[in-house]
Amino acid sequence: MKYIEILVKLRKIIRSINLESKKIEKEFGISIPQLLVLQFLSEQEDYRASSKEIKLYINLNASTVSGIISRLESKGLVAKLPKPNDKRTTYITLTAKGADVLHRSPTTLQQKTTEKLQKLTQEQINELDRNIELLASIMDAENIDAAPLITIKEMTSENNKSSK
Repeated sequence: MKYIEILVKLRKIIRSINLESKKIEKEFGISIPQLLVLQFLSEQEDYRASSKEIKLYINLNASTVSGIISRLESKGLVAKLPKPNDKRTTYITLTAKGADVLHRSPTTLQQKTTEKLQKLTQEQINELDRNIELLASIMDAENIDAAPLITIKEMTSENNKSSK
């Protein structure tokens, strides 16, 4: 059986993601989700977006996105600016310093993967999606948040589930 080969391939994928994350963090002082936010802002009109738009793009919960934005703001990579006609709404705007970090950053694994996925046929994409969905199900990972960090609350909740 090829079960062990599947597990080895999974470990390679996970290791590849972890290595890239550590490299970006070490070289640029930002996490992959923070880099994704900078990339998203760089592609927006006037280099700005709402927190909700960022949340939808990176597919993380509101509190995680809020933390990412706060850390980027504290590093001077983004700024929060009020919407001109509605002071209750703020835009997250890419700063010159954020654009510089983005300009110096390497092509990410996500970007490389996206480029290669775009070359696949729709049938191949659908098959890959079904297989990844199956794998996520086998790993009991369908309902796990895609957040980049595991919180103490999540760890405690998982430990309580496994001890029952």
